[in-house]
Amino acid sequence: MRKMIFAAAALVFGAAMAAVYSGSAVAQKHKTAAEGNWIEGVSDGRNLVVDMTYPVSDKFPAWPGDDRVFEAKANATVEKDGYFTRSFWMLEHYGTHMDAPAHFPPGKITLDQIPETHFFGPAVVIDVREEAGKDADYRLTAVRVKKWEAVHGEIPRGAIAVLRTGWGARVPDAERYRNMDANKVMHFPGYSVESAKFLIERGVVALGIDTLSVDYGPSKNYEVHRVDLPAGLYNLENLAHAEELPESGSYIIAAPIKLEGGSGGPCRVFAVLPPK
Repeated sequence: MRKMIFAAAALVFGAAMAAVYSGSAVAQKHKTAAEGNWIEGVSDGRNLVVDMTYPVSDKFPAWPGDDRVFEAKANATVEKDGYFTRSFWMLEHYGTHMDAPAHFPPGKITLDQIPETHFFGPAVVIDVREEAGKDADYRLTAVRVKKWEAVHGEIPRGAIAVLRTGWGARVPDAERYRNMDANKVMHFPGYSVESAKFLIERGVVALGIDTLSVDYGPSKNYEVHRVDLPAGLYNLENLAHAEELPESGSYIIAAPIKLEGGSGGPCRVFAVLPPK
């Protein structure tokens, strides 16, 4: 029975991949991968899995002003009780996490209400490390997204966008990661409203980034949050190991905690890479 369920799940996953990539240059480039059994490919090593999640602890660089971010304490110890358990407390928006649409009204969907199908999608990795290296306040433009499409084909509906800025190399140094100036203004790259609107038109389900926010550091109004979340997208922030993904051809699985009424919450994010 387990084998039957596993096989059925693998077929669904493979069919979804084929459907997503059909009708574009991406389809031709990744046809073999899409038709293959990606699920079984993980277990036998044909498909590499990249964990894009930072461990949850009090060591990750927090948003300025968030002094209390994570706490854990032992409820039972092996020495005293013969087993080990802990309780923990943390902010919803800390470490690698997901922003639900309800985070910024008029978005209404809470973390537990996001459609499950939106947690799975082909990764559209836009590499702006060169631009961000020259300008810490770089914001992705629609022109730059179109440049990606010129190489890889039109962005498929249901995709998960990932902006690769290179900022992950600054973790765990909070000072370098926040990159705050003398006026307490942070400086790191992000999306622009223009690029967010373009990606929404393309039908992506999420915006992801390897920085503290999808909005660039100096933002005061969180303008990108105010555009994409009310449109029904979610955000993935503080992604790890984005440099290990190809610009196209990988598949993302984002699994947030099912927190009832949550404006966001910790999220385990995996990228499944094409077969070797």
